[in-house]
Amino acid sequence: MPPTIFKNEPLTDFSKPKNKKDMERALAVIKAGLGKTYPLVIGNQEIFTEETFPSINPSRPEELVGLFSKADHELSNRAIETAAAKFEEWKWVDPRKRSGYLLKAAKLMRRRKHEFSAVMIEEVGKTWPEADADTAEAIDFLEFYAREMLRYAAKQPVTKIPSEKNELIYIPLGVGVILPPWNFALAILAGMTSAAVVAGNTVVLKPSSDSPLTGWMFFQLMREAGLPDGVINFVTGSGSTIGDLLVAHPKTRFVSFTGSKEVGMHINELAARVQPGQHWLKRVVAEMGGKDAVIIDEKTDLNAAAQATIVSAFGFQGQKCSAASRAIAVEPIYDRFLNLLIEKTKNLKVGISDNPSNNIGPVVNKSSEEKILSYIQKGIAEGGRLMTGGKKAAGGGYFIEPTIIADVVPHGTIAQEEIFGPVLAVLKAKDFDDALAIANNTEFGLTGGIWTKNRKNAEKAKRLFHVGNFYVNRKITGALVGVHPFGGFNMSGTDSKAGGRDYLLLFLQAKSISEKIK
Repeated sequence: MPPTIFKNEPLTDFSKPKNKKDMERALAVIKAGLGKTYPLVIGNQEIFTEETFPSINPSRPEELVGLFSKADHELSNRAIETAAAKFEEWKWVDPRKRSGYLLKAAKLMRRRKHEFSAVMIEEVGKTWPEADADTAEAIDFLEFYAREMLRYAAKQPVTKIPSEKNELIYIPLGVGVILPPWNFALAILAGMTSAAVVAGNTVVLKPSSDSPLTGWMFFQLMREAGLPDGVINFVTGSGSTIGDLLVAHPKTRFVSFTGSKEVGMHINELAARVQPGQHWLKRVVAEMGGKDAVIIDEKTDLNAAAQATIVSAFGFQGQKCSAASRAIAVEPIYDRFLNLLIEKTKNLKVGISDNPSNNIGPVVNKSSEEKILSYIQKGIAEGGRLMTGGKKAAGGGYFIEPTIIADVVPHGTIAQEEIFGPVLAVLKAKDFDDALAIANNTEFGLTGGIWTKNRKNAEKAKRLFHVGNFYVNRKITGALVGVHPFGGFNMSGTDSKAGGRDYLLLFLQAKSISEKIK
């Protein structure tokens, strides 16, 4: 049995020489193993396909991280069928035993945490602190969901009546398709997968094609923890080629997805169609991004607000669904706040992510780089003032200078659409109420925050700022498992509240049992 109290995994202090040396050693280990070819794993079979695709280092695009097998329709079908057959065994495994696999995996990951961080530094361009936080969150998910399953497996409270013995139990759903993103390549993947598995489901895991090695490392970790073959089936390949098949398969019971609004909408629509031979309505758990805002009130610590906004906007190059992509400052302090943002942004250092002196690494791939640069030009063309950044940074990787565009209008493209890059739109509001109206004026509703010393305004924003995760006088990124259950409203998804007490319910169904007492 695990300890009763969950505690978050501490972050690593890389200013300590030992920790710095440990990370350097881990990076050397990962670099030495780059360039290998990896299989699909379906049940107990490792399958190398003739057709492969590369994972590359966005800091050094000429550097091959690995070659990964491409699943086709036949292999994708086989993965679902294998998971369905395994489900008939796995669903009966004692929840305490299922929980034990997660706890063992967490223990193993903790021992090699810097290697997991190092692979994300190489594969998706995370800086040292960002990668370390990703790994810590993955450990947290394993530990937290292990305990949560024990809570759901325990006796549940129901109202007693004298004539019957009644109970309510939670049972698993069936086969799930896990479609995680590349931006939290370990944490979100580990959380989505482990929650489904500990609840008694079997899954087909298809990691993002931008981060397949990170997914492979997690899959191997679960193997090492002793998880039986077929509970997780590891399938890589193009989402456009096999994604629809996995989602639409009649034996798929649920889909867990994190990614763009457009893909999430498509998955939701496709999953809603009942296929021949399908005996259920599929459940979709979707997290689909945001257009997150920070409001800066007249009465606040402007320096602290500017620093928190910069961290929220440019951490991991702005490639977080929770990133602050809009700063909305009230008119009396707008110019002062803007100048602080510019000053702090110009102090950020852009470069290869395995160099710990760099604050900003590359964006994930060439396509993303081109899209972000086009958004910057669109923002300027629509009347925004480019204050700093706005172009590629030096170096051979996909580096973009952290960019601030001021005087953006509320209906402007870069005030409405998710850019997913190091671009901050700064907007001017007449007063606090106007700022709230601007903040809510998008189709998203994931994260948001305010900086104010005005208690009345803080309480008003708590009620009216329509986001799933709302923060007062702190950064709007960095949600902690168990502390800040995470998920948003509107086009930000289904408000799953990952890392919270409600999350496992998404992978379970409740069965009520009544027995007449003679």
